[in-house]
Amino acid sequence: MDLIIKNGTIVTPVESYKADIAVKNGKIVAIGTGFSEEGAKVVDAAGKLVLPGAIDAHTHLAMPFGGTVSADSYLAGTRAAACGGVTTVFDYPMQRKGKGIIETIEGRKEMCDPEACVDYAFHCCITDLNDGAILDEFEAAVNYGITSFKCFLVYKKEGMMVDDGTLVKILLKAKETGAMTNIHAENPDVIDLNIEQFLKEGKTSAWYHYLSRPEFVEAEADKRAIHWAKSMEAPLYIVHMADKEGLEAAITAKNDGHEIYIETCPQYLEFTCEVYKREDGRNFVCSPPMKGQESQDALWKAIESGAIDTVATDHCPFQSYEKDWGKDDFTKIPNGCAGIENLYPYMLSAANDGKISFNRAVELCAFNPAKIFGCEDKGSLAVGKDADIVIYDPNKEFTISVENMHSDYDHTIWEGKKLHGYPVKTFVRGNLVYEDGNFVGKPGIGQFVKRVGRK
Repeated sequence: MDLIIKNGTIVTPVESYKADIAVKNGKIVAIGTGFSEEGAKVVDAAGKLVLPGAIDAHTHLAMPFGGTVSADSYLAGTRAAACGGVTTVFDYPMQRKGKGIIETIEGRKEMCDPEACVDYAFHCCITDLNDGAILDEFEAAVNYGITSFKCFLVYKKEGMMVDDGTLVKILLKAKETGAMTNIHAENPDVIDLNIEQFLKEGKTSAWYHYLSRPEFVEAEADKRAIHWAKSMEAPLYIVHMADKEGLEAAITAKNDGHEIYIETCPQYLEFTCEVYKREDGRNFVCSPPMKGQESQDALWKAIESGAIDTVATDHCPFQSYEKDWGKDDFTKIPNGCAGIENLYPYMLSAANDGKISFNRAVELCAFNPAKIFGCEDKGSLAVGKDADIVIYDPNKEFTISVENMHSDYDHTIWEGKKLHGYPVKTFVRGNLVYEDGNFVGKPGIGQFVKRVGRK
């Protein structure tokens, strides 16, 4: 054996039990007791939980947006992921007119390979069908290991939006080729109408970012996307769900037997739109924005009931001076917040405080994203799986600060948040990458995760 983790409590989506884990060549080869420790590194996890590494299925690393590039490179973002117990990161490369899917992915893969501190996968954002050539490439992309494609129903002026006809074409081709369609749902025309009116009235603070795209603006697009997915009998994954009305529509569709998946993010579970009234409200600007208390309550209820499938971060941080570009005009604020290092600790702290179970946290952050997106070797502690393992100390008190994070940004919306319990070790395929507050891995250790298409 290369590694034995003993005396800990293993947590799965359905049970928790005491056992040891034996690792060889990066894989879990046995779970039980009484393993020979000869030649193995032995880690005593007595009094601690042993968890599968989390999967952050929604990040934007080194992403050009809003006249700049998001603050975390692949190196910084995956380093931070490791330090928060995230062992696989999904990024969203942006296909542009004239570019192919695999061409787009390989361009980002070349950037990521030498820097990745954890394993990584890609969705691909589709912005132009290139006269149908992109649809013809779906099958090759799935065979390559890219089994999910994102559509924006917003960002029309930025050239990222798809219309309903294009969305339907993508839904159908994704269904045909065993892929998944991911959707960012907001209504751009209503947003633009609101922005125009607010600017005319001199209403330019961050509060008007929220008011320009409130609950019903997201809900309409949620319902529209769900309508087309149901009509085409195609699977749909709704990213960063933030509003009650859209959430309820998605849950109804799920209960009616349609293959609809719902993702939400920690920022919507922790903050409400009231943050946009703060002096530093611009730092919280992301799209969709945090919503009202009623929406937050509905999200937590769906987390607890099992209706929400995954929690991911939409990690897309910018430096404070870049956020300050919109100090007097909310339309100039780069949209996005940090979260990749906070995902698992936040959800596990919620479990530690009794809001959900540890099993549910593992399901949301590891098991479900692996299952939904075809990561066959990830997401659970079982023989044959990758040894992506987090050791979690439920008694460790931790206060989040930009000073103890491992990203390249200069501020965090999570500043001062107190967590009950915290990861103390992270292993990626049996390799120790994080220990007691310090990154101890090596850039380039991360590997591309080739995913399998839907059956």
